[in-house]
Amino acid sequence: MLTAEENERLTRVGPGTPAGNLLRRYWHPVAGVAEMDERWTLPVRILGEDLVLFRDRRGAFGLIGAVCPHRRASLLYGIPAEDGIRCPYHGWKFDGTGRCLEQPNEPEGSNFKDKVSLEGYPVQEMGGLVWAYLGPQPAPLIPRYDGFVIAGTIRHCGRATINCNWLQIMENSVDPMHTEWLHGNLYEFLRRERGAPLKVAISRKHVKIAFDEFPWGIVKRRLLEGQSEDASDWTTGHPVVFPNMLAVGSGGGEWTQYTFQIRVPRDDVTTNHFWYHAFVPPAGAVVPPRLLDRVPIYEPPIKDENGRYLLEFVHVQDIMAWETQGPIADRRLEGLGTTDIGLVTYRKMLQREIKNVEDGLDPMATIRDSQAHVTIELPLEKNKAHFADGFESLLKRHMSGFSPIAPELIEIFTGKPKELVAL
Repeated sequence: MLTAEENERLTRVGPGTPAGNLLRRYWHPVAGVAEMDERWTLPVRILGEDLVLFRDRRGAFGLIGAVCPHRRASLLYGIPAEDGIRCPYHGWKFDGTGRCLEQPNEPEGSNFKDKVSLEGYPVQEMGGLVWAYLGPQPAPLIPRYDGFVIAGTIRHCGRATINCNWLQIMENSVDPMHTEWLHGNLYEFLRRERGAPLKVAISRKHVKIAFDEFPWGIVKRRLLEGQSEDASDWTTGHPVVFPNMLAVGSGGGEWTQYTFQIRVPRDDVTTNHFWYHAFVPPAGAVVPPRLLDRVPIYEPPIKDENGRYLLEFVHVQDIMAWETQGPIADRRLEGLGTTDIGLVTYRKMLQREIKNVEDGLDPMATIRDSQAHVTIELPLEKNKAHFADGFESLLKRHMSGFSPIAPELIEIFTGKPKELVAL
């Protein structure tokens, strides 16, 4: 249970708020590179700010305030320039830092352009995503987590806007028990109701859970019924990467995957959610080059035409549980049990790192040393028990089944011709 004041401190993300100041010390994805292939601009709402991501005529990205400081016209409809973007209203030109470069109708020699500017934030490309940093300068180095940078993988990314605060989404990631019920027992119940009973690996009962702090966040471990204590689910586990990412994967079998769920607050009551997957093709697999060159971005469905959650899918089961807690969960009313130790661990870490920022320190998992800017290998479970139902089943129960490359993935990883794949 948290007090009202503690809940405010951890959930509010606007400029100047404690959690907002902490989150601004990290790089966050704002878009997929592929989303900008056929457009020059994209609206971005992040940490309570309305911005525009643009691509100039050289192909460089910039992230700046959404409206021109002249007459407040939207730069979403701006004119791309060689080195920036022009306001469509009067042609004022801005670069990616928000600096005004030109005011075409001001007198020659005027220095007025030097007196106006927009918010401008640094952006970088990594793993087919565009990442932004909204905090104080100098910016830390962007962490090169393995699945985003490992060569030779097939990658895709789902994204959606979730109608709730970012913290209740993150707390889901330090709550292992929900998997056997929300993703296991609920799914099996729905199948029985439809007359198609099915037992899934993810409904196995938890025997033990544990949480260990490591330099990048928290490693979450579990021992499931029927497993011995040398199982990788218990000896290795998988991490919650501080402050807002879950990393889940599996290796050691016929296929290896890296999966990241990234929760980027739009504002206090909505969150941009990214489901990023990187698959290592089986040895000898023939992979079309285009699958290695681009990262498609897609939006999986969440509700049907009647507004009901599509609960047969794992990602929707999560979203239902997050959104039905309300826009911002009232943690004064919760009743935590012994299995909620992960929530307590994460909240204490969050409170500690907010205090570090307030004291003028870098929070954990930020990188300043260029010598340390190498690929970060995160814990990767081997033959993860929850993935025991097979590649095709895993893909279809998750939002990955809605990816435009899903049939090709199933063909590559199972040998089943993509023409016969029913999604």
